[in-house]
Amino acid sequence: MNTPFNFDQSDNRIVYVKTVDVADLPQEVRAEAGDLSHLYAVHSADGAQLALVADRRMAFVLARQNDFAPVAVH
Repeated sequence: MNTPFNFDQSDNRIVYVKTVDVADLPQEVRAEAGDLSHLYAVHSADGAQLALVADRRMAFVLARQNDFAPVAVH
C-alpha cells in the first residue's frame, strides 16, 4: 500500500479518485487496511492506479500537492 509513484512522469494533469472496497483488494493490502471497509484510489487518465489512501480528502490533497486536477468518479 505504500508503493512510491513518481508523479512528475505524467503530462496529463487530470487524475480520478474513486472508492475501492477493501474486500476487492489483494490480501496484503487488506491486511494493511485494518478496520476500514473502503479506501480511495487515485488513477491516471489511462486507468493506472497511482495511489491508494484511507481518506477521500487525503486523495484530493495528494493529487493537488502533485499539481494534478482530481476528479471524483462515482
